[in-house]
Amino acid sequence: MHVFPYLVAVWIFLTGCYGLATSRNLIHAVGCLAVVQSSTYVLLLAVGYRDGGTAPVFSDLRPGTRPLVDPVVQALALTDVVVGAAVTALLLSLVLQIAKRHGTVDPDELTELRG
Repeated sequence: MHVFPYLVAVWIFLTGCYGLATSRNLIHAVGCLAVVQSSTYVLLLAVGYRDGGTAPVFSDLRPGTRPLVDPVVQALALTDVVVGAAVTALLLSLVLQIAKRHGTVDPDELTELRG
């Protein structure tokens, strides 16, 4: 049962990568990138999980009496959510500008962007 969250994270990651590889729409690609980003949330929370653990902010617990959940991993997951939202918003604004200037969001039709 301890492997299950890691398998879920890998499945979400591979699903997002498959969507990125087969995407014919830039908005769909941004959504798939957000799905890939969400696999890191599951992975971080799986790393920081402790069975029977409690929050380390309780002052009435003596040290070593109970397992504690790592708060650093939770803070990293929260930071990952904020960074993921900012990156998604930035990419969607770039897709909006591409749609305004070129009239399409299909990557195959954007011949001006090829080097």
